[in-house]
Amino acid sequence: MSPNQPSDMFIRSEREAELAALADRLAARFAQRAPQHDREGSFPFDNFADLRQSGYLRLTVPQEYGGDGISLYELVLAQEHLARGDGSTALAVGWHVGQMLHFRCTRYWPEALFARFCGEVVREGAMINHFGTEPATGSPSRGGKPQTTAIRTEGGWLLSGRKTYSTLSPALHHFTVSAGIEGEDATGFFFVRRGSGIRVEETWDTIGMRATGSHDLVLEHAFVPEDEMLGRSDSGRPRVDDGDGWLLHIPACYIGIAHAARDFAIGFARDYRPNSLPGPIAELPHIRQQIGQMEADLITARTLLYAMADRWDRDEAGRAALKPELGLVKYVATNHAIRIVDAAMRIVGGASLSRKLPLERMYRDVRAGLHNPPMDDIALQRLAARALAE
Repeated sequence: MSPNQPSDMFIRSEREAELAALADRLAARFAQRAPQHDREGSFPFDNFADLRQSGYLRLTVPQEYGGDGISLYELVLAQEHLARGDGSTALAVGWHVGQMLHFRCTRYWPEALFARFCGEVVREGAMINHFGTEPATGSPSRGGKPQTTAIRTEGGWLLSGRKTYSTLSPALHHFTVSAGIEGEDATGFFFVRRGSGIRVEETWDTIGMRATGSHDLVLEHAFVPEDEMLGRSDSGRPRVDDGDGWLLHIPACYIGIAHAARDFAIGFARDYRPNSLPGPIAELPHIRQQIGQMEADLITARTLLYAMADRWDRDEAGRAALKPELGLVKYVATNHAIRIVDAAMRIVGGASLSRKLPLERMYRDVRAGLHNPPMDDIALQRLAARALAE
């Protein structure tokens, strides 16, 4: 590699280099704050102030509405670099920037509402997330009908129910929810503005990803105007199927965490010189074997991630058919990330358990990837279904 080439082999242009550099600068700040937010389980409002000021929140907003309109490839590049500083912040903001890309590509929202909200993102740093998971139904990706109800009222709808795993909830003034329409066998999707009848119960207290603010959101007759209903499951209106490529923000995050663990372990191996050895532990064959395995896992996961993001960007007509491979990216990335962080801890040894070092937090954070969509069994079933159909 020449001195003028970027150190990241997946950076292909000056624009991508600038995006990665922006994410790296933010990640360096977030890494300093991560231990405290992790220990307290506190939401990183300071990180999100930096994201807002830097323009990161508008990266995937359409250019015609004042955003940067970045591609999926550019999005996962930025997200992976950001996660090297703090996984919780990267995963949380990933839901916003990922969904803005999804909305941009599918135009599922009423266009006037989408244009207004894009303006709020650009001018004010507004954010969005969709809340669909509920205590009784589990992940909406498994097909459960929401128990949150939507009751028609004058001028709109009244929504009541409880949503769990509501990432970003401490910082959001806007979100979308799914709700069963009372008296009908249909589900409605609603754009909700925070206000009367909406509260957040701080229930999020987990071993990993402790700073995502994924609390419970409670709606008690929250009013949604008629023109802010996004759609219905029985509308018959054709929807653009983009294969959910935007969900690659999830594997990008976990690869980023694993990359940071790999960097820490390699630095430790280069520097640690126990008095029983003539040189650093990096010279020991079994340590080199573990570093080589980390590299193999990391290169495999990153290559698959960026190859599929690039393919999704280039093949607009074929995006729906890419869903099995997109799920494979997540399956490979999360399981490889767990192995990489585990290997990093083996290299560092007992010191890796110390809360003074970042590895134990990374070890806890990467395990959360197993529970983000699509789960391993669904990813494998999609691959099996396609293989059997062929």
